[in-house]
Amino acid sequence: MTRDIGTAAHTWLAALLIALSALLFVAPASAAMLPSLDTEVAEPAPENEPAAQIDDTQDAGADRRIANRIEDIFAALPAFADTTVTVDGGVVTLAGTVPDDTDIERGAEIAGRVAGVVTVENQLERNVSVDDGLASLGGLRDMAESFLEMLPLIALAAGVAFAIGLIGYLIAGLTGLWRRIAPNSFLAELLASAIRFVFIVGGIVIALDMIGASALLGAVLGGAGVIGLALGFALRDTVENYVASLMLSLRQPFRANDHVLIDDMEGRIIRLTSRATVMMTLDGNHLRIPNSTVFKAVILNYTRNPQRRFEFDLGVDADDDPRAARKVGKAALDALPFILRDPPSEARIIEVGDSNIVIRFLAWIDQSQADFFKAKTRAIPAVKDALEGAGFGLPEPIYRLRFDERTMPLPFETIEKAKPKKGDPEPAREKAAHADVTVTEADEDVAPQDEVARMVDRERSAQSDENDLLDEGRPVE
Repeated sequence: MTRDIGTAAHTWLAALLIALSALLFVAPASAAMLPSLDTEVAEPAPENEPAAQIDDTQDAGADRRIANRIEDIFAALPAFADTTVTVDGGVVTLAGTVPDDTDIERGAEIAGRVAGVVTVENQLERNVSVDDGLASLGGLRDMAESFLEMLPLIALAAGVAFAIGLIGYLIAGLTGLWRRIAPNSFLAELLASAIRFVFIVGGIVIALDMIGASALLGAVLGGAGVIGLALGFALRDTVENYVASLMLSLRQPFRANDHVLIDDMEGRIIRLTSRATVMMTLDGNHLRIPNSTVFKAVILNYTRNPQRRFEFDLGVDADDDPRAARKVGKAALDALPFILRDPPSEARIIEVGDSNIVIRFLAWIDQSQADFFKAKTRAIPAVKDALEGAGFGLPEPIYRLRFDERTMPLPFETIEKAKPKKGDPEPAREKAAHADVTVTEADEDVAPQDEVARMVDRERSAQSDENDLLDEGRPVE
């Protein structure tokens, strides 16, 4: 029960870390797409109101009063120092130059708000003279002076951001704590990196807020969101492999030195790293498989269950009794010392062939006591000898040849000439068949002997397992 609770806690921890990793890509992008928090909610546009009526008469001196009022307002605004105002019948004409294009519309708006103005004829132009351009450099001087005045505040904000980031690094540096909380070193490092990231971002946000640059923070987050979204698509395989490594480190589908078949790749597991599963093939070669492939693959583990079944087919003559052949073959299997009694061995009639009846023999072994291939190698000749000793024939395929009458007659005289005569030397093949071959106890040995497993053990003992995510203390999925 305690192990199940621990596994569930680790699973929730992994889900939290995956969500946090996803926020690194998605949250900035969402911030870029959403409107800024500082943006005021737009008020609904007022309904169309009827235009104000123009009086058919005008008071004496109204044009002069309107002109004086506009000139007084422009006099208080340095941008309109080079403008002239004329009024005739309530029509205001603005002429002259202003330093910026926005001031052109601004002047017309100000003049139109004075009482008694019928309309505004805006003839203002932007001043593009060299002298005016050089005069605008004074604004840069003001900006530089403002920056120098803010230097103490900027330094204080930078110190606060550095202190917060340093606190995050100190907390993340408690590796012993995170290794006790997380199930393996990979998750511990991921958790520490997440803590560092949160503290650094928090320090930057607080520093920008202290110097009043929250708008800059929104722009930075917006740009980071677009970049993060682009990187998310570009590095999709890398992110997928990263998440697969995290899940494999939690689920533990195999142990070190397990004999597995991953899709069509067979071998023994050396280690599981944060990027790939390292395996030694049965011919002694190293094979690195990306963890994203391993996570999605069909995995066949030969080591998890020590009991393993082998099978082979033998065919007896069609004229023989297949039920008796089954009984004889099964008895021969049961007589072998490495064959398990539970589960029991079997013999099944599977088909009637062209010239025989095919019987499939199945038997179980304990892989910790007997080698799979050695056991099968011994079982096949044992059952074959038992069947032949009991009088059952194991015929070879029989073919019927039919010759057309139009073909040449068979050269039977050639066949007669080819027959060996007395005194001729015996053919080499027959000599080989009669050679004295002795089968020793070593040939009958079925003890497990896996040189690949020994190679894996030697490599694991020679190299540090700090990067190995396989944990003997965790349950295997």
